[in-house]
Amino acid sequence: MKSKFYVFILLLAGIAFASCKKDMAYGNQYDKSYQAWQHFKAASGDSYRYMVAFGSWTGYSTETVITVEKGKVVARSFVAKDFADRTTNQVVVREEWSEDAGSLGTHEKGFAPATLDEIYQRAKTDWLLKRKDAQTYFETRNNGMISSCGYVPNGCQDDCFRGISIGFIEKL
Repeated sequence: MKSKFYVFILLLAGIAFASCKKDMAYGNQYDKSYQAWQHFKAASGDSYRYMVAFGSWTGYSTETVITVEKGKVVARSFVAKDFADRTTNQVVVREEWSEDAGSLGTHEKGFAPATLDEIYQRAKTDWLLKRKDAQTYFETRNNGMISSCGYVPNGCQDDCFRGISIGFIEKL
């Protein structure tokens, strides 16, 4: 009797695991990217920095650089740019700041302080979920690690990407 119960539980666990994989877009590519991240993490001693970029169709753009040492976010910097004059396409810095470990998270703008472990977790549990009402995207141009991950709701016209765009990931 007990063996039938264990077989039943094992079967349910297998179905649950298989259905979770089906709910995530780009599952195989995510797994490969996650492995690349694990290798980089080990090779860098979990000490690195990465840049999150945002760009609007209006010309407004931001870059947030997050620094992680031994698995802990220790610094964050931010710069926002926009066109000073659209006829000449001259770009001007509109805002710029830096935070250290003591002031981390004190500014509202910029990408929130997060490790790449947290980014990969959010990719798996949010950004890469299959949605009937959205297109999902996943790219790995950072030596196999995430460069773009997220989704765009169907019918949305302007600045609709929900996710992350990472310009670079580098060892400290």
